[in-house]
Amino acid sequence: MSAAPPMVARLLRVTGVVQGVGFRPFVHRLAVRLSLAGWVRNAAGTVEIHLEGAPDSLDEFARVLHAEAPPVARIEGVASMHAEALGADGFAIADSVDADTLRPVPPDIGVCAACETELFDADNRRFRHPFITCTDCGPRYTIIDSLPYDRERTSMKAFACCPQCAAEYAAPDDRRFHAETVACPACGPRVWCEGLHGEGRADGETAILLAATALHMGAVVAVRGLGGFHLAVDATNDAAIRRLRERKRRDAKPLAVMVRCVADARRLAEVSAREEVALLSSARPIVLLQPRAETRLAASLAPGLDRVGVMLAYTPLHHLLLEAADRPLVMTSGNLSEEPIAIGLDEGRERLRPLVDLFLLHDRDILSRCDDSVVRLAGAHDILMRRARGHAPAPLRLPVASPQPLIAVGPHLKNTFTLVRDDQAFVSPHIGDLEGLEALDHWSQAYARYRALFRVEPTVAVRDLHPGYLSTRLAEELGLARVFTVQHHHAHIAAVAAEHGVTTPVVGVAFDGTGYGDDGHVWGAEVLVCDLAGYRRAAQLAYVGLPGGDLAAREPWRVALGYEALTGGTSPAFALAYYGIPLEMRTLVTQQLTQGVNTPMASSMGRLFDAAAAVLGVRRHASFEGQAAMELEALAGDLPAEPLPFPVRDVDGRLVLDPVPLLSALGEGRRHGADVARLAARFHESVAETAAVVARRVAHDAGLDTVALGGGAFQNVRLLLGIERRLVAAGLHVLVPRLLGPNDGAVSYGQAAVAAWRLSHE
Repeated sequence: MSAAPPMVARLLRVTGVVQGVGFRPFVHRLAVRLSLAGWVRNAAGTVEIHLEGAPDSLDEFARVLHAEAPPVARIEGVASMHAEALGADGFAIADSVDADTLRPVPPDIGVCAACETELFDADNRRFRHPFITCTDCGPRYTIIDSLPYDRERTSMKAFACCPQCAAEYAAPDDRRFHAETVACPACGPRVWCEGLHGEGRADGETAILLAATALHMGAVVAVRGLGGFHLAVDATNDAAIRRLRERKRRDAKPLAVMVRCVADARRLAEVSAREEVALLSSARPIVLLQPRAETRLAASLAPGLDRVGVMLAYTPLHHLLLEAADRPLVMTSGNLSEEPIAIGLDEGRERLRPLVDLFLLHDRDILSRCDDSVVRLAGAHDILMRRARGHAPAPLRLPVASPQPLIAVGPHLKNTFTLVRDDQAFVSPHIGDLEGLEALDHWSQAYARYRALFRVEPTVAVRDLHPGYLSTRLAEELGLARVFTVQHHHAHIAAVAAEHGVTTPVVGVAFDGTGYGDDGHVWGAEVLVCDLAGYRRAAQLAYVGLPGGDLAAREPWRVALGYEALTGGTSPAFALAYYGIPLEMRTLVTQQLTQGVNTPMASSMGRLFDAAAAVLGVRRHASFEGQAAMELEALAGDLPAEPLPFPVRDVDGRLVLDPVPLLSALGEGRRHGADVARLAARFHESVAETAAVVARRVAHDAGLDTVALGGGAFQNVRLLLGIERRLVAAGLHVLVPRLLGPNDGAVSYGQAAVAAWRLSHE
């Protein structure tokens, strides 16, 4: 008879996103399958596993742990050490323990296929339960009050489990084994609808049917969701959408649409295989798709654009509402434009009452605001345009660890902040523009929650160079020992480099609308030679006066007038830019330019796009930032086109791009009847060609082989791919933003990367 294999013991400590994603139940199933004894427990930001058994089984456990981990889990490290065998009998999930360590918080997870099947299974006890979840799906970040992640530290603590749910929670072979959000119709949250003043309350299934009926009739319905309220209307009803826009004060900015499944999405838009993967990912983001030529969607959904944002239902309540409505629904943030999304019951009733006709509510508290994430595919890249629900607050790595905990407060527009401890960067969900007290309160609340959840007390603040931004005031008022400043475009390029783990110098092409330069002017079309330590401005767009300052971003004709002034007189090529502008207004603005009154000088790619749109007669007034550029991209599409003249001069050792000949050529082409779409395409090719030429020259002169593209202008896919293609053809390595996107949502992460480098090299 052969001797029994020796029994050994090991302690594993698993780091990463391993709490709130069904990791402990997975470990339990795996250990039982391999006949291993011991226990697993949450220990602050890690999972600890004590194993006893045969050496071969322990080795197999370590292999399968990585190969079969839950899809939403992200294992970053597994430390293994010898342990003393305790003679354990079976395998158990032990109580969580706390510790003063970094503690990743899982993001919210879209409803899984198994729960969706049960939702519509008439024989299942959770049939049509609006809050069905399991270990593989459901709310996480938005309901967590503190860690470790257990029910009593979430907003689910208000709902005591019924005997059946408790039995499932305790059954190792059940999909809801240790699912902290487990609930059913007998013990879970409730849904109801009510009128504007609480009248006409209806509960459960009746509430959902009434809300769907109201949507059929063109009503605006406030739907309390996962990370806040949505405002819902029928996406096929043009009058309802226009009414929503008027109430929300969102004249033209595109609105996102929600559907139940990929098949529904295909009825509205073209969906590639990769776009399908993005739609079905656990984050369930808004994906920017090309609408079909024949579509049910109302024209006022995304006027003037060639993309529509589509997302799949990510909660059971969404599924039930969409099934009852039997049509695509607009689902836009529950707020007035530029205000934070509403989350609380009383807050939602008060703030949204002027905007809606009916409320569809539930009683599961939302503890953290979280908007929907946005993804766009660009060539081989999946770009996360807005990182929020489904992604935040999962940490990102910094290429250099910070020796001190820090808070990077982010930019003024499209704000996020980043909290740092060691090499872990916790980037907040999208907060938005810091334009009022509500936005500042949102920032402060989110910052307080991050500090508490991750147990990080920063000693250093990092801010933008601009002295007048509210983010600057926030940084100064935190009362921390030190405050660093990081130039806006340096932060953009640092974010892209840091995301790719690059710390060596790169050529940074930073194209956006605005950023405070170190010369006191507005920057936004810069080519930098930089690393995390610093930067040198190697090239720029020629400065132009912006009459009216920030007003020029909303009135592109003003930017065109600024460029026309650089010609030294008036030019027929610019005439179309002022069509419909009263002569007295144009005269007044010309005097502003001449006298230099409220006319900041700007080197800005965003403003160049504005001027081009005005010169072509596409857009003279904009209702939101970037509207003119988005419409130009939509017009250009994928039309083939040749570049127009866009000369580059060497001025005191810096390359300066002169856009006046380009704008003049556009205007002359329009005057002589050239197709506006073809001219828009030629404009894009001109910018891409000249930017690539300049980047290649700067790279050659600096002896560099890597170019990083950052800044909000690179949300324009034609521009991004046009520059990337040319640089790759020249043998250069191109870094493209992916995890945080090109726009200002990445700035706080870039600020954090620069500050971590500085602190680590003091």
